[in-house]
Amino acid sequence: MNLEYIQPKDWQKPSGYANGVLVKGAGRLLFVAGQVAWDRDQRIVGKGNFALQFEQALKNVMEIVTAAGGKPEHVVRLTVYVTDKQLYLARTKEIGAAWRELMGRTYPAMALVQVAGLIEEGALVEIEATAAMP
Repeated sequence: MNLEYIQPKDWQKPSGYANGVLVKGAGRLLFVAGQVAWDRDQRIVGKGNFALQFEQALKNVMEIVTAAGGKPEHVVRLTVYVTDKQLYLARTKEIGAAWRELMGRTYPAMALVQVAGLIEEGALVEIEATAAMP
């Protein structure tokens, strides 16, 4: 499998994400359902703490990717749903630290979407992903 990061030549390089990821010769695609900051007993971790919820939701995504035999570099797309984008912006340092711990320097194609609410009571963030694995 070969990944090619697509960057139009006249565009400014993005920071912390890729504009496009072309997957060539993909053996397997994994579609990860939206993950909130649940623990193993499906209780929300970090009530009211956006950064902690982001970290737990991303951990949950990566546990699923790992269970399928994948690694951070296999994640090619993430959609992050937040109930308040200002909370996201206010916690970017903490989010960045959690990102580096879980994802290293992998920056997939990403979107951040502010929503009116999430299905789980107390959830501030939900993350869904696509991984391409050999």
